[in-house]
Amino acid sequence: MPPAAERMPWRWLAAGRASRRLVLVVVFVALLLDNMLLTVVVPIVPTFLYTTEYEGAKSSVAPAQTEPAPPALKTPPFSSMFSYFDNTTVTVLGFTSAAELVNRMESSPPPQPPASSPPLPRGCPEGEEFLTQENVRVGLLFASKALVQLVVNPSVGLLTNRIGYHIPMFIGFIIMFLSTVMFAFSGTYTLLFIARALQGIGSSFSSVAGLGMLASVYTDDFERGNVMGIALGGLALGVLIGAPFGSVMYDLVGKSSPFLVLAFLALLDGALQLCILQPSKISPESTKGTPVSTLLRDPYILIAAGALCFSNMGVAMLEPTLPIWMMQTMCPPKWQLGMAFLPASVPYLIGTNLFGILANKMGRWLCSLIGMAVVGISLLCVPLAKNIYGLIGPNGGLGFAIGMVDSSMMPIMGYLVDLRHTSDYGNVYAIADVAFCVGFAIGPSTGGAIVRAIGFPWLMVIIGVINIAYAPLCWYLRNPPTKEEKTAILTQECPMQTKSYTAQKTLCDFPLTDDSDVEAENLE
Repeated sequence: MPPAAERMPWRWLAAGRASRRLVLVVVFVALLLDNMLLTVVVPIVPTFLYTTEYEGAKSSVAPAQTEPAPPALKTPPFSSMFSYFDNTTVTVLGFTSAAELVNRMESSPPPQPPASSPPLPRGCPEGEEFLTQENVRVGLLFASKALVQLVVNPSVGLLTNRIGYHIPMFIGFIIMFLSTVMFAFSGTYTLLFIARALQGIGSSFSSVAGLGMLASVYTDDFERGNVMGIALGGLALGVLIGAPFGSVMYDLVGKSSPFLVLAFLALLDGALQLCILQPSKISPESTKGTPVSTLLRDPYILIAAGALCFSNMGVAMLEPTLPIWMMQTMCPPKWQLGMAFLPASVPYLIGTNLFGILANKMGRWLCSLIGMAVVGISLLCVPLAKNIYGLIGPNGGLGFAIGMVDSSMMPIMGYLVDLRHTSDYGNVYAIADVAFCVGFAIGPSTGGAIVRAIGFPWLMVIIGVINIAYAPLCWYLRNPPTKEEKTAILTQECPMQTKSYTAQKTLCDFPLTDDSDVEAENLE
């Protein structure tokens, strides 16, 4: 083989490591697999626990119960009969006379059939009380991932500032692979709970490192908004595929099959990361990032994080409660429990990609405001559905609106750091991921308890009204002040002078110095 041909793969690999698009592909695939695992369990866990715990316990008790013996018949009187054939007396068992037989038949009440509960509609599961209690248990299981992720995220943000994004990204892949395999072979609630919590650790490494890496590679604000929309498209695609894929595979093949497929895809993602990211390479940030405590005191970052939290809290509450509500009211087959989320996932995929570009023209704050209002209205309409087709409209509006909010708020987080703090993105995207986690922790854990207390329709009313009430706060993100303006407002040492940061600002042709701002003001 000629030397040039031997060098071709290495040249391709070197070019790939320098390509920003391949970095986007790696982050896209990581978010895709993370969110497929996030949602593939949604239709599986409620029916799996019902099958293994309720029906299993019922079948184990049934053989022990024997049929009650029929009550002994009252011994009829004996009578004697004289036979003229052989001149003997024969004792016979029977009633003394035909009249007495008729009287006994008229006086004895007819046998009553055993009392039974009214028959359930076809396809409806039994155990109403079990399903009501299962809301809380399934909600806690789903929330465990977000709770663990909430605790781990700040540490991952600090770690990315010290060693870079590549190693944490690969650590996330390893933990995600272990969690997926554990899901495949877990047969009890406790093991499923541990697997879900382990997924939260891996998801924290993958999402914080991945989004921070994209923000550091794509420094232009307009370009970053487009790229974030594409990356969130991977998240949307994972949500889109996960629930239907899980319900169909579980119904046709078995519980382990969807998780084994995801484990194989995770291995391919790990190989891609090894080739492109070089996870053995430590590349700390050149500048010291703004501390998380400082970022959390920024009201504009808090408003953006709150929008992410409350808009996603609605779908987080639907994940554990909607399948069980459908089992109680609609009696659907297993595969429909996952398909119910399909109308939300497809519009979310469209919304994230569409508004990643459109939000730059109409204003990201306006997209978020409209999106949160539509989220609230859609949630109010969910309990009105009488069958799975009635969920298409509300879930479709919900998915499209959340796509508007996510594709607008994620670039704003990076924009606010550039505008008001040091341009280091690990900590701010840790906060963004914490906002997601708060929504996905509070949503399932409290949603199940609220459904048990006051019912599913009132749960949708509560979270819908919260989203509508929060939407006007997005107006404050219309033109956030720069860091210098904030200092002037707080200290009141000088009058506020309005400056606004825009991505289209013309740049000077000469290198900027410390006196550049003074010279620019003199020119004005």
